[in-house]
Amino acid sequence: MSALRCAMCLLLALASAACARRPEQRGYEYTPDMAYSVPYDAFAPNPVTRNGMTQQVPVRGTIPRGFLPLHYSNSAADAERAGRELSNPYSPTPATLEQGQRLFETFCMVCHGVAGDGDGPIVPRIPNPPAYSSERVRTMPPGRLFHVITFGSGRMPSYASQIPASDRWLIVAYVQTLQARHQEGTR
Repeated sequence: MSALRCAMCLLLALASAACARRPEQRGYEYTPDMAYSVPYDAFAPNPVTRNGMTQQVPVRGTIPRGFLPLHYSNSAADAERAGRELSNPYSPTPATLEQGQRLFETFCMVCHGVAGDGDGPIVPRIPNPPAYSSERVRTMPPGRLFHVITFGSGRMPSYASQIPASDRWLIVAYVQTLQARHQEGTR
């Protein structure tokens, strides 16, 4: 029994030695290499990887988080196809229209004007963009408007890199309300 008592006392002494008397001093560490790993810079060489690069190329077919592939190109045929196949996932609620209006005022109003008449403040420096009340734009389905914002049209550049797809759909919803206002105003 005394051997068991000695072993317990020894174990208790080792356990209390592992606890630091001063809080700023750490106790013993069992695997310090796991607590303090070697950091590699993103563009620095790395002897651990097969190709010697720290930052690896994404796997083929990888889709970035928050982005969905759009299987259309910047062509007239695909613009027509987008008009037939794509529909706006947002219904025109007051909240979505308010968000769409904010985005429209940020990105579109400078050229297209407040009401979409193609009379924005930058128009004296560029040719007038088409008014949303024009026959060509008024008959565009939502998918076609989305395609125009995504890929651009004529002198209008692509906004795909600046505006996420969900926000482009909000703009489309707001543009359609502007078109409806124009339609009501002509009656």
